[in-house]
Amino acid sequence: MRKSSNQRTRGLDPATDGLSQTLASYSSSLQFDDIPEDVRTVVKHCVLDWLGVTLAGSREDAGRIVREEALEQGGAPQATLIGDGTRTSVTQAALVNGTASHALDYDDVQFAFLGHPTVTVMPAVLALAERDAHDGRDLITAFVAGVEVGCRVGQYVTEAHYARGHHATGTLGTFAAAAGTARILGLDEQTCATALGIAATQAAALKSMFGTMCKPLHAGKAAANGQYAALLAKRGFSSRRDGIECSQGFADTQSPVVDANGALDGLGEHFHTRDVLFKYHAACYGTHASIEALTRLRNAHGIDPRSVDKVEIRVPTRNLKVCNIQVPRTGLEAKFSLRLVSAMALAGRSTSDIAGYDDGICTERELVGLRDSIRVVGDDELARGASEVIVCMDNGVVYREFGDVSVPNRDLHEQGRRLEDKLVTLASPVIGESKSRELVELVGKLEQLESMDALLQRCQ
Repeated sequence: MRKSSNQRTRGLDPATDGLSQTLASYSSSLQFDDIPEDVRTVVKHCVLDWLGVTLAGSREDAGRIVREEALEQGGAPQATLIGDGTRTSVTQAALVNGTASHALDYDDVQFAFLGHPTVTVMPAVLALAERDAHDGRDLITAFVAGVEVGCRVGQYVTEAHYARGHHATGTLGTFAAAAGTARILGLDEQTCATALGIAATQAAALKSMFGTMCKPLHAGKAAANGQYAALLAKRGFSSRRDGIECSQGFADTQSPVVDANGALDGLGEHFHTRDVLFKYHAACYGTHASIEALTRLRNAHGIDPRSVDKVEIRVPTRNLKVCNIQVPRTGLEAKFSLRLVSAMALAGRSTSDIAGYDDGICTERELVGLRDSIRVVGDDELARGASEVIVCMDNGVVYREFGDVSVPNRDLHEQGRRLEDKLVTLASPVIGESKSRELVELVGKLEQLESMDALLQRCQ
């Protein structure tokens, strides 16, 4: 039996009234000078990371197929396809670039967002920044507006939305892209609220598709659908302006519980963009704490994988429905297999090298043997982003280690350096090392760029 509204809602009901309007008011009025300096730096890190994963992802089958279909359909030459140089319509560019950027599952994460923010917002706003000749300050402002709205809708629908089977990158990302697009278009509060309503009726994505090309398509569709929502709203297309919180609206149909206070807490003061987390392993983020813990054990104790008897991987119970493919058949499925990526870590294989995730690793004798010695257990006591690993050796020695990838790196200089290296590594095979390093330099002065032309010219 469905819970009543009072039972479903955490916090005061009055806070629910006008949620969409409140978020629209905030995002449409956000100014560059409202954004703290450290948050602007994190935005530049998001751009570095996004360019790297998008350039590399443009060569993946998912990115290639969506690009080929878009080019066959054709479109006004308004925005650039990353890694290709061809120009097409802004919405096709958002779709193609968004899909490519999530194809490797190597892009950033935000826990309030319940997924991957940059791959939904950046493709949408960058295409319009290019078409309409916006500068770097406009891009940064629109991006932050989108990420903040996406995170706060995520706080509203709570983790229950994700637990029900919705891939939040596709669902919440649609609102994020709509808000970011509305900001770069300069839409007022009422028109932005309308755009969020149009986004609400398009927001969809299924977690059952993890391990297939549909997962990156979720990011591309979120970027394109959110952008399209704002473009339609600008032309006068109608929608409810309370589509997130109304009866039979987005939250009412897609989450068993909502948290109005959580959604609005610290609005205008706390920036969720500050808490974006970056990946240094090319697999689902739910596997990263285990990889980190096993790598530390291997390095500290010189563990010989041939002497491993059995391994227990303890993760938050929610991860069992996210990245626990027991016997992956493809390199893409391997990214969502705690057992296989843990075996890779124990065997000393690089979990950062995108080339390492091919179909062959799923049948490699050494890795399969290690994989089958691993048991994954859900633990309700473990915090999100944490893992405990227990490695039992054949001589009776037992090693235990904890991993935690939930805390953002506050050393922004070190984070930037690592992401610069990541971009160069991912982008060089596509555009060459020289252009890759030029991209790093341009992103470093993003707020000074008068247009996106120089940046995009180096992405082909």
